[in-house]
Amino acid sequence: MSFLRVNNLKVYYPIRGGFFKRVVGHVKAVDDISFELKQGETYGLVGESGCGKTTTGRTLIGLIKATSGEILFENQDLMRISRRDFHHYRQDIQMIFQDPYSSLNPRKRVLDIVAEPLRNFEKLSPTEERQKVQFYIEKVGLNPESIYKYPHEFSGGQRQRIGIARALTLKPKLIIADEPVSALDVSVQAQVLNFMQDIQKEFNLTYLFISHDLGIIQHMCDRIGIMYRGQFVEEGTSKDIYTNPQHIYTKRLISAIPEINPENRERQIKIRQQINNEYKDSYNKYFNAEGKVYTLKSISKTHSVALP
Repeated sequence: MSFLRVNNLKVYYPIRGGFFKRVVGHVKAVDDISFELKQGETYGLVGESGCGKTTTGRTLIGLIKATSGEILFENQDLMRISRRDFHHYRQDIQMIFQDPYSSLNPRKRVLDIVAEPLRNFEKLSPTEERQKVQFYIEKVGLNPESIYKYPHEFSGGQRQRIGIARALTLKPKLIIADEPVSALDVSVQAQVLNFMQDIQKEFNLTYLFISHDLGIIQHMCDRIGIMYRGQFVEEGTSKDIYTNPQHIYTKRLISAIPEINPENRERQIKIRQQINNEYKDSYNKYFNAEGKVYTLKSISKTHSVALP
């Protein structure tokens, strides 16, 4: 049994026009995707801005209403349960947001921000609450006295670490991490990512890791789904995606990873040119007449590609 399974998920936004503002079309932010997560693994959603990966994450946690499909969490369809029942699952599913500036209430101290989930689900004394908040604040590399400060007193990277601490306080089963380290310095990124891996092992957490940084995705994820215009173009293990990419869009993403070694940069430029030429010469191989991707087809037990 899958820990989390998404079946034929669609999120469409209506386009209205004319005097009466009738619906004249739809923006297909997420267009019929299916995938599953196993307990304890890290699944990566990768793609350029606007591909639908953040919309997918926000739909799973209930911040965006899906147009159709199924979201099965521990065999319970979250799209067809009452608000009261869904509240129970909010303890098990938490999210780390991308923007550290808008995700924290500027009028509250860090103590109140991080303790807010605890107050919704647990009854703790003020001392117990403070100790628990300080524990997680220290875990993400901040001074325990930081709990008495306000968000504007921190840098963007520090604010993001506060958001991570808040997501961890309830020891959730699933964490949806939407670009969780994009606002952090490189040295701090490594610290936070290693901490997330340590916590994952300690509490058997499952991560849905959303990012455009393919280096981080390769480091963090067991399996990866590549999204393009709201659909999957390829899915497989980290090894499948990075050593044997099949879809031209996946190849272009991987070829865009910066090459640190100056001696290999010229070779990388040639590879990019070859891939771009392949994209122009064989467009119909990867996209249908309407410019959409094909349905995923298995090419091995762990690897699927959208090909005709």
